[in-house]
Amino acid sequence: MIGLISATAAGAAARDRLAAAWPERTRVYEGPVGEAVRAAFAECEQVVCFLATGAVVRLLAPLLAGKAADPGVVCVDEAGRFAVSLLGGHGGGANELAREVGEVLGAEPVVTTATDSAGLPGLDTLGLPYEGAVAAVSRALLDGEPVALEAEVAWPLPPLPVADQGSYTIRVTDRAVPAGEREVLLRPPSLVVGVGASKGAPAGEVLALVEGALREAGLSSASVAELATVDAKAEEPGIVAAAERLGVPLVTYSAEELAAVEVPNPSDAPLAAVGTPSVAEAAALVRGGELLVPKRKSAGRPAMATCAVVRRPGRGRLAVVGLGPGARDLLTPRAAAELRRASVLVGLDQYVDQIRDLLRPGTRVLESGLGAEEERARTAVAQAREGHAVALIGSGDAGVYAMASPALAEASDDIDVVGVPGVTAALAAGAVLGAPLGHDHVSISLSDLHTPWEVIERRVRAAAEADLVVTFYNPRSRGRDWQLPKALAILSGHREPTTPVGVVRNASRPDESARVTTLAALDPATVDMMTVVTVGNTATREIAGRMVTPRGYRWQASQEGAE
Repeated sequence: MIGLISATAAGAAARDRLAAAWPERTRVYEGPVGEAVRAAFAECEQVVCFLATGAVVRLLAPLLAGKAADPGVVCVDEAGRFAVSLLGGHGGGANELAREVGEVLGAEPVVTTATDSAGLPGLDTLGLPYEGAVAAVSRALLDGEPVALEAEVAWPLPPLPVADQGSYTIRVTDRAVPAGEREVLLRPPSLVVGVGASKGAPAGEVLALVEGALREAGLSSASVAELATVDAKAEEPGIVAAAERLGVPLVTYSAEELAAVEVPNPSDAPLAAVGTPSVAEAAALVRGGELLVPKRKSAGRPAMATCAVVRRPGRGRLAVVGLGPGARDLLTPRAAAELRRASVLVGLDQYVDQIRDLLRPGTRVLESGLGAEEERARTAVAQAREGHAVALIGSGDAGVYAMASPALAEASDDIDVVGVPGVTAALAAGAVLGAPLGHDHVSISLSDLHTPWEVIERRVRAAAEADLVVTFYNPRSRGRDWQLPKALAILSGHREPTTPVGVVRNASRPDESARVTTLAALDPATVDMMTVVTVGNTATREIAGRMVTPRGYRWQASQEGAE
């Protein structure tokens, strides 16, 4: 919950805007400001104060307990120009909250933690349990000192400016080892503990078995991602309690799923009891991984529980990101966040140049020239399979004539794939022209490099007969100068010569140009590969210099009747 506090009418107006945007996340505190701050600080995970920072500092000072316990606090100035992360930038999430507040209110977020100011992810904000000298290693990263990354377990991390060797170390490990004086240990959730139990098995016996197995194998309980068992034991009190005490979810599988898993130590007892020859080993192995601790029994007499431990490899992450048509303000916040998150960026060199300044220090960039889309897709998927967080970029929307198709054709279910939508060239051009896409419309690429012209022509003819607004991508190049005239001729067989046609070059970019002409007057020689051509349907009109397609044909009939 986010507490909201204000002292003036202007602050209250901004406060209410935030409350309206986040009705489920916020609580407004009225009354004297001092009392409101104290109440919100005690009751909320985060606080936004529409007050002067000095006043908030004085009010908060007596309340501070420590960075691990204090909520994140953001201050917004009287004019609503800045959202300042004042307290708990990392642990309290104030840095991210300042960015979110800024998006809602149109304020500039101000973060003061050193790593965020330098564009580095905080080692304590990666979502992984951590141990060791966070401050010292973070300072070394900021000072440009060599910091080595030792990944004993492959896990997707955000970009870090690390080296092969260094006097400071970031170690990604699930082993129970102590951190050195100049070392940070990151604990990935790589371990799965499979558990089987007889009815009524005590929670203490289950927990002692699991903790003993981890301890003897030299594994850290901080890296346990889940306890796994058979559906029939989903409500077994001892197993449920053990999962709660470990602070991990309990995941269950059907007996049929577990029976299909090949294990080294099957048994007749669980087969008779729950319908599978293995519970502990099979539940741990069902989603793959390396068996580190084979089935072992608890110390009770008789033994009432079994467990096994598996290390699952980290799943790489591939984000397919649409950058929009080129203008920075048409790059979505989600796309920008994915660019900051990726440790590996794959893309066309000219697209990389557009967003290079948004990348965090340490991002590895794999760029290439025009063409080779399939090669870039293969590279991105291969990097993700190695356990990296990868962003594969394309212009517009990555799923429209861009990189999503070849990437997803290459990817399998061994990596996580995220699609990040972007503003397409057709939409950007449409906004410049007016409202040409107000009714049913279609986009058709006139490039016959990947699609036979016979197929393209059939689609153009179908769009013409269906009276669809048509946006042509890749309309004309030096080596392909006849396709656009041919396509326009097909449309001319079904539409009047006066049908409006919009021509937009470099939509949203500094050298953008646009004009509205007609089907008869359009000169294909004025069009190139940087141009989007939008041909209206029979209802499209030019109104006040803008291209407008009505939402329905009844509107057209009423307009003609009025004339």
